[in-house]
Amino acid sequence: MKTTTGTHRPRAAQRAQAIIETARSIAETEGWEAVTVRRLATAIGYSQPVLYQHFSDGRREIVAAVSRAGFAGLREALAQQPRGALAAAAHSYVEFASEHPALYEAMFHLQSHTRFASVETPEELRASFDALAELLDDRDESHVRTELFWSALHGLATLERDGRLPTSRRDARIAELARVFA
Repeated sequence: MKTTTGTHRPRAAQRAQAIIETARSIAETEGWEAVTVRRLATAIGYSQPVLYQHFSDGRREIVAAVSRAGFAGLREALAQQPRGALAAAAHSYVEFASEHPALYEAMFHLQSHTRFASVETPEELRASFDALAELLDDRDESHVRTELFWSALHGLATLERDGRLPTSRRDARIAELARVFA
């Protein structure tokens, strides 16, 4: 006798993934202000209560899920760089932020449940941080060097996004950053 439990979980996971992907898609094309539970329900063809079954805190929890997916993608981009390839890693980071502005905004700028540097830090965020630490060969328990490198990368990405630093000098800035941290 076949039970429905086995088929229920994949469907629930597929629905949750569809919600996350749709939220990201709307945000990338129209901005995060366009992402509402009502809009997502309409776009996906589910009722709002179904969305709340997956994300009980609504939009904020959906943003957190999108954020975690972003950190997983960032980790993949960083993991492709060999240890010590700081300029290549910095380029990957800044390009990731530039190519996925709404995703990057969810990761760092929007209200969500994502906690940094705590026991509640999601695994995807920890893995991104660890990838940077490995690239820097930062074995110090405090990881201050990694925090500074990440802060510099985030600053470059944010200042470029906001038009405060010209992208035409990105290569020079990244080369200097890599030199400082080498």
